[in-house]
Amino acid sequence: MPMAAGVRTGACSPNTEGDSSPTRTGGATTAAHARDPNMRLRNTSIDGSDGSQLFDDTSGATPASQMGYKNQQAGPESAAYPGQSLLSDPMSNLAMAYGSSLASQGKEMMDKNLDRFIPISKLKYYFAVDTVYVGKKLGLLVFPYMHQNWEVNYQQDTPVAPRFDVNAPDLYIPTMGFITYILVAGLALGTQNRFSPELLGVQASSAFVWLIMEVLAVLLSLYLVTVNTDLTTIDLLAFSGYKYVGMIVGVVSGLLFGKPAYYLSLLWCCAAIFIFMIRTLRLKLLSESAAEGRLVRGARNQLRMYLTMSIAAAQPIFMYWLTCHLIR
Repeated sequence: MPMAAGVRTGACSPNTEGDSSPTRTGGATTAAHARDPNMRLRNTSIDGSDGSQLFDDTSGATPASQMGYKNQQAGPESAAYPGQSLLSDPMSNLAMAYGSSLASQGKEMMDKNLDRFIPISKLKYYFAVDTVYVGKKLGLLVFPYMHQNWEVNYQQDTPVAPRFDVNAPDLYIPTMGFITYILVAGLALGTQNRFSPELLGVQASSAFVWLIMEVLAVLLSLYLVTVNTDLTTIDLLAFSGYKYVGMIVGVVSGLLFGKPAYYLSLLWCCAAIFIFMIRTLRLKLLSESAAEGRLVRGARNQLRMYLTMSIAAAQPIFMYWLTCHLIR
């Protein structure tokens, strides 16, 4: 009975029609929610006004870390690049400019001092060769007896490149001759079961030291005799390096045909290099009249002649000294 009274009281409450419709609507909505639990989820997802929603829609949102990174990039006073403030500092720019100028000055100074002792620009002239020149030069070193003209050609007070003149000195043949001589020496030691890296290194270093000592001795002799010549240190190095061609021929002949072939071939090459040096150096060391073949009196010209013959005679001695222990 109390329940009936309560119902009657609610039905007889002095609410108007407009006030009673929300009650009915709310009751219907509550009942609908009870029947369909998914409706509550759909309604809260649409308006977003309910604070108890179960899921957050993050499909169109930007993570906080990325948002902060973009804001730092976009901001004019951002510190995303720590070196930016350093580069914009006038003192840093001045220090960088000063360092660049100092480096360029040091490079120029090094190039000048290096060109004073090792003329890099002149080395290009001594390596300006081709296959035809190398073939003719090798033939001239082995068979110099039939060659007539030994003068170096000039063009506007400058000697022409070696590939255009077989009489011009070069460094290609001496360099390749030295390397080939070391390889042939290693081969000769290997055939005698005496090869070792240490012994090959001793062979190479001794040959190089003897070459340097020979060039220094010639320079000292030219200074003592006071010979005015256009011979340079590189020219003397080139002329002294031509003997490796005869040394290679002698050692290879000894390896192929035995010791008699070594002596015969080395004797031929020694005579050839002696004639080559005499006919080449007399145009550089002797006076013009002596170079042309006329007899010249005078102590200075005699000293120049002796110096020329001494340089030429030293080549066969070095050739035998550096190869005699390779053939047994």
